[in-house]
Amino acid sequence: MVKLKTCAFIGLGVMGYPMAGHLAAKGYKMKIYNRTQAKAKKWSREHKGMVVNSPAKAATDTDFVFTCVGNDDDIRSVLLGKNGAFSCMKAGSTLIDHTTTSASVARELYGIAKEKKIGFLDSPVSGGQAGAEKGLLSVMVGGDKKIFEKTKPIINSYAKLVVRLGKSGSGQLGKMVNQICIAGLLQALAEGLNFAKKAGLNGDQVLEVISKGAAQSWQMENRGRTMLGNQFDFGFSVDWMRKDLGICFNEANSNGALLPITAIVDQFYKQVQQQGGNRLDTSSLILPLKMTNGF
Repeated sequence: MVKLKTCAFIGLGVMGYPMAGHLAAKGYKMKIYNRTQAKAKKWSREHKGMVVNSPAKAATDTDFVFTCVGNDDDIRSVLLGKNGAFSCMKAGSTLIDHTTTSASVARELYGIAKEKKIGFLDSPVSGGQAGAEKGLLSVMVGGDKKIFEKTKPIINSYAKLVVRLGKSGSGQLGKMVNQICIAGLLQALAEGLNFAKKAGLNGDQVLEVISKGAAQSWQMENRGRTMLGNQFDFGFSVDWMRKDLGICFNEANSNGALLPITAIVDQFYKQVQQQGGNRLDTSSLILPLKMTNGF
């Protein structure tokens, strides 16, 4: 394991909270900042780490700073705003950003970091809350190869796979591919399960047999039965998915990629929001189908 003086973790949401916990469990000396201080204090009671009251204090005299916040504006705020982390990070340190953002903001922050002689990796994750809690996330990384190789052993603290996809911004582009695929898979799963119910089939039996064939997917294995049971409380919300898909559409507009199915699924997510399901898990795509068919 790479020997560190200190790691800092900024942002203790449903993903950041357990990820920071895995770092602490590996023996890294931790400094923690969260906008809601009560949550940071709760984390510090469960793990070993110092709670600080600003991103700047978290970043001071720290070798590796991890961030996991909400969106482009949030990451700019914690890095570049008043008491932002970049103001206090030392030359030679590294920022690992696990926020799902646009590729353009990743490149912008990489450029600023490079001027300050700070390493920067855009490193969005996939695997959901369960993956974060179990330390089994997939991490898509963009940035300099040398910085990546230095940092990969630390990211492995909470990941089952860490892959550098290319230069700065590539991690975020990879996450966009991930979200596009998830949206399509979940819509297909929702339609299939609703079809099975309308056809008078036992949904659990259908899942048992098709999950061992060509239709198998992570979403089927982990969300199929909960969708049948109307259970939609698994951390990653419809609001966040629509935020991510908006990033995908913006990027597609600039690179010429066509996303016709993704655009349709995004509208189904909009229906879930209109029904009050903003904070439901993304597998709630089945709800508009049930309502359309009189459920």
